[in-house]
Amino acid sequence: MQILSIHLKNIKSHRDTELEFSPGINALSGPNGVGKSTIFEAIGYAMFGVDAQSFVGNVDRFISIGAKRGEIAVVFQRVDNERYRVSRTVGTPSKWLLAKEVGGDFEVEEHKDSKETEARLKELLGLNSGRSLAEQFELVIGPFQHEFLGPFVIKQPSKRRDKFDEILGIDAWRKTFNETKVLASAIKAKVDSLESAIGPLQDQVAELPAKKDEHKTAKKSLEQTETELASQQKQLKDLEKLLLTVDKREKDLKELEKEIEALKQRISNGNEMIGKQKLLVDEAEKAHKIIEETTPGKKAFERAETRLSDLREQVKVQRQLEQEVADLKGQVGKLGERFKIESQSIERTREELAAEEKALADSRKALSLDAEQKALSDRLPEIRVNLEKARKHLGQLEGRRAGLQEGSEKLAEGICPFLQEPCLNIAERPPGDVFATKFSELDQESQRLQNEVQKHEQQEKLASQASDQIKAVAIKLEGLDTQMTSLADLRMTNELKAEGLAELQKEQETVQKQLYEKQKVLETYNRLQSDIEKAEQEKAQHQEARDRFVANQHQAAELDQRRADLDKFEKHLKQLQEDLGGKEAALSKAGREYDAAEHEKLRKQKDELWGEVSALGQKVKGLTADVSRLSAEVEKLKQIEKDIADKKVKIKGYKEKDDLVKFLRNRVFRNVSAFLSERFREEISQRANRIYRIIAEVDEELTWGENYQIVLRDMVDGELRERADDQLSGGQTMSAVVALRLAMLQTIGARIAFFDEPTSNLDVSRRENLAQAFRAIDVGKEEVTEHWYDQLFLISHDVAFTEITDQILTLE
Repeated sequence: MQILSIHLKNIKSHRDTELEFSPGINALSGPNGVGKSTIFEAIGYAMFGVDAQSFVGNVDRFISIGAKRGEIAVVFQRVDNERYRVSRTVGTPSKWLLAKEVGGDFEVEEHKDSKETEARLKELLGLNSGRSLAEQFELVIGPFQHEFLGPFVIKQPSKRRDKFDEILGIDAWRKTFNETKVLASAIKAKVDSLESAIGPLQDQVAELPAKKDEHKTAKKSLEQTETELASQQKQLKDLEKLLLTVDKREKDLKELEKEIEALKQRISNGNEMIGKQKLLVDEAEKAHKIIEETTPGKKAFERAETRLSDLREQVKVQRQLEQEVADLKGQVGKLGERFKIESQSIERTREELAAEEKALADSRKALSLDAEQKALSDRLPEIRVNLEKARKHLGQLEGRRAGLQEGSEKLAEGICPFLQEPCLNIAERPPGDVFATKFSELDQESQRLQNEVQKHEQQEKLASQASDQIKAVAIKLEGLDTQMTSLADLRMTNELKAEGLAELQKEQETVQKQLYEKQKVLETYNRLQSDIEKAEQEKAQHQEARDRFVANQHQAAELDQRRADLDKFEKHLKQLQEDLGGKEAALSKAGREYDAAEHEKLRKQKDELWGEVSALGQKVKGLTADVSRLSAEVEKLKQIEKDIADKKVKIKGYKEKDDLVKFLRNRVFRNVSAFLSERFREEISQRANRIYRIIAEVDEELTWGENYQIVLRDMVDGELRERADDQLSGGQTMSAVVALRLAMLQTIGARIAFFDEPTSNLDVSRRENLAQAFRAIDVGKEEVTEHWYDQLFLISHDVAFTEITDQILTLE
């Protein structure tokens, strides 16, 4: 098995570090604090499932400062060349994933939890012992040097023995021996507890025979009482049946008496109701006669009342007409006043508008433009174009003069500045004469153009002033036009008002006409009050007849119904009298069949039987309760008897278990740990001794003594010398520890191992020898040991390892 690479992201000082490893021995080098030990911690965390708190007190300190999560990925290869990548994150939530390389890509295996992931890694790494991967790493494969050295320097033999038993995985037997002592004590306590519980239970079971006899007697008494109770209950039932018949006769007799009494009362009430009904019929007949006498007067009263109602409605109409006439008079006055006011307002507005229009016309006349100024303003664009042309021409002349000036200076010697030879243009006359003429012509033309520019500038100024004045006048005229438009709108509005006066006058005439018509209608109501007084006199004349009619109207209307009710009452009374005769006959017959004295005698017999039955019932209940209680007590005692038997069986089982525990503790658990420890120490001592001799280069024998004590043996003056613990130097102890650890790794079958500063406390010679020992193991020298590991990882600053390592990784 071989670790190929590791990738750390945000782990302590490693923000983003990736390392590749070679087979054999890999050494990590670099200054302190660069993160060499962190590489080992990261492999332990990701590949072996070690808790981050095993390296740092707080998990957050395992992550780089400022980061929230960290991640470690390790790629390893098995002997069959299958490659796997195991990755684990640091932080919440933590993920531990195992992926297999398939076709160049890693495919994550499906595991339900971290326990399944660890089991799969154990299988791949070949570390399928009973211990977890984390314990194997922390105890043997990858502990820091001071952590592995610690057990060797423990002074107390028993504590040192327990620690190395734990490292070798054989502490379970000794722990089992110690823990089964508690089990033996618990078994003995159980036996004592059961035996102490049996005594009181046996005292209770002694009462069982007496309880059984008492239960049998109570049960027999119960049966006798129940038989007697059944007989009494039968007699009571027969008597109750006879009493039911007699009770029914008594009840029927009493009901007949009640019905006869009720019929007599109803007949008496019927006679009284018939007398009252006859009086009501007489009253109705009298009322009917009065109705016939007062009907003409009542009708005359109603006609007068209807007439009065109509006249009062006409009074309402008269008042409404009077109100409308008053409103129309007011409306006519208001319309006349309004016509007058609006006529005056319209005339006044016409005069004001005429005055304002005249003022605006005068202002417009005052703003008339001079034709000469308008023509000058129109020529402004032309003047500016001519001015621009003159200025441009003047600029061109100045450029020509500057060119002539430069040429006159260069041709002063008669040499052409371009061909560098005598100029033929000036061969016959001096250059001064040629340029003088040119300058004179240019000056004259320039003077003419300057005069022309001045002239155009003066014209532009006058034209601009004329244009500005025309613009100002145009703005004022535009304002006057706006005012004239506003005045025209006002005039139109005023004329519309004038047209509206005709409508107003027409409305006034319409209202006046309506007033005249209403006044004519109102005149028809002048005799209304006299008609009302006449109708009231007629109404008063017939008031008495109408009142008598109303007072007797209800009774007269009920005459037929009262006669019908009287006939019904008389028929019903006759029926009640017939029913009374029948009931009295039935009562006479029932009286002959019923004997009150015999009835009372039967009741007394029933009460006596009830008392006897109740007493027997109470006795049965008491006996039943006694039988139930005794049954429960008997059953309870039987259960106690069974419990005693069960406890005796348990005592026997516990004693057998106690014998087995004693056998296992004294014959097995006590000796297995010591036997396995002796075998491990013997095998590891043989391998460690060969390695130690290479490291120390002395004729000393290393053995791992009882309680895992480091012992060195040699010959001094022909005698065997043994040294241990405080008798050994620091270098001897460290050399022995390294040798023992290498031998232990081989013994447990580890294919990789990690060493953190294995040369501490060693002198130069021993450091070199330790390096050679590592190489000897790597190549499998027979005098040292066979090759057993695939990779060793070292952290060292020692140059002795430079020559023997397969790869040195220097961390910056």
